[in-house]
Amino acid sequence: MHALTLASFVFFTGLVAFITWRITRRDDHTSTQGYFLAGRSLTFPLIAGSLLMTNLSTEQMVGLNGAAFSDGLSVMAWEVVAVIALVALALFFLPRFLKSGIATLPQLLSIRFDAGTQLITNVIFLIAYAVILLPIILYSGAIGLQGMLDLSGLIGIESSTTLLWLTVWVVGLIGSVYALFGGLRTVAVSDTLNGIGLLVGGFVIVYFGLQAVSADGGVLAGWEILKETNPDKLNSIGGPEQQVPFFTLFTGVFLINVFYWTTNQQIIQRTFAAKNLAEGQKGVLLTGFFKLLGPLYLVLPGIIAYHLYADQGVAADEAYGRLVFDVLPPYLTGFFAAVMVGAILSSFNSALNSTTTIFSLGIYKGVFKKDATEDQVVNCGKVFGWVMAFVSMTIAPLLAGQESLFGYLQKMNAIYFIPILAVVVVGLLTKRVPPLAAKIALIGGCLLIFAGYFVPPFNKLPTIMHEFHFVAAVFVLLVAVMLIIGKLRPRDTDWVQEDSKAVDLTPWRGAVPAGIVLVILVIAIYAAFAG
Repeated sequence: MHALTLASFVFFTGLVAFITWRITRRDDHTSTQGYFLAGRSLTFPLIAGSLLMTNLSTEQMVGLNGAAFSDGLSVMAWEVVAVIALVALALFFLPRFLKSGIATLPQLLSIRFDAGTQLITNVIFLIAYAVILLPIILYSGAIGLQGMLDLSGLIGIESSTTLLWLTVWVVGLIGSVYALFGGLRTVAVSDTLNGIGLLVGGFVIVYFGLQAVSADGGVLAGWEILKETNPDKLNSIGGPEQQVPFFTLFTGVFLINVFYWTTNQQIIQRTFAAKNLAEGQKGVLLTGFFKLLGPLYLVLPGIIAYHLYADQGVAADEAYGRLVFDVLPPYLTGFFAAVMVGAILSSFNSALNSTTTIFSLGIYKGVFKKDATEDQVVNCGKVFGWVMAFVSMTIAPLLAGQESLFGYLQKMNAIYFIPILAVVVVGLLTKRVPPLAAKIALIGGCLLIFAGYFVPPFNKLPTIMHEFHFVAAVFVLLVAVMLIIGKLRPRDTDWVQEDSKAVDLTPWRGAVPAGIVLVILVIAIYAAFAG
């Protein structure tokens, strides 16, 4: 079994790498626009595939299914509410981003406010990616692969700590090669190829999982058994003791989703590389459609695993890997493990590519060496990328022992998500709010949420109100403070966004109707499973 699993894993991994190399081998990897923005050439299939795969890494596959193992269907909020955020990106944020012709979100804040605001945002992103995002991607990937491939038995290492360090470093080094030698278009192409495999593999796991629930009585029989034996797990409305209580969908959960899909550099960088606004909108809204399918392969397997393993002492974040190993035939286990490696690499190398973009354009060229040549900027980005990769590979194994990986990720993300989102929204919707307001909101917001989580006595606030309500209250406070400063010390002149002429800004005619349909479908899904 191990030999067949390993052979199929190596074959599919190598196939994706070969096809990606064939497609992108003649790309421009020397100029900043070619390396960081794929020459502004991405069409909607590549944008959708890359958005989907950058999001769908093992912190989603392992973490979200682990959350479903504990709480059931209510955690689908992270997938379904994301559709609302993607509609907002397509209709409101993306036209404004492409109008300014930016390569990074902090560049927009430099245009709207000043260079100091850009620098603060760059530093926040770099710290967050190094300490939070990149290590979690690697750690969750290592945990998932250990379960799917039975790595301990496969390579004969019994020490879980040694195996974790080894897996993290192997995956991290491969992902670094993709990101730092290939540039954004290489990332986007490999993302799209792996995205197809991930969707196919995700649904195959659901099929075999339901077969296992029914003891080979069929998929429909398995679904009926799930509904009869675990009705509480199939309720879309989260209770007050669960990770995502229902009313947090309208506060912190909504805001975290909006930031993630509209102002998170790791995600939106591929939309900056759109050939034109219409292609960008099509790609974003197509991603929204696929996110509606997310609960089927990101939540339902966790519920299946609960049905099969709840009485066996399986940890929540280990459940998905155990399910894959148990229900898939060996040749499919290797295929899906290859797809999962692709998902890990996708999120890791996308985050790493975004990190090098922010550092190279925002700090190296923006602060340290303003007269740097194109070659110097790209080369500096690659060197910095390797430094960040090594830091994240060192931190990742230290995350072992978290009760809920996905819950930890969302909690830590809120520290910087909320302040940056507040500044972007106020910046785009007002004309006289000054740079001072943005700087106070960025620094003060991060410190306030950090204190609310970790510093007594402030850390009692998220226990008085749910932590997602707490971060929403901080968002409202930051917006209010910025507006007050804008009244008391306004800019001397109105800010007017200029058209950089980087791409054609003609919108897709179907964008608004498609957005409305997606929102209606979100409401329908919640209504269908409301218990």
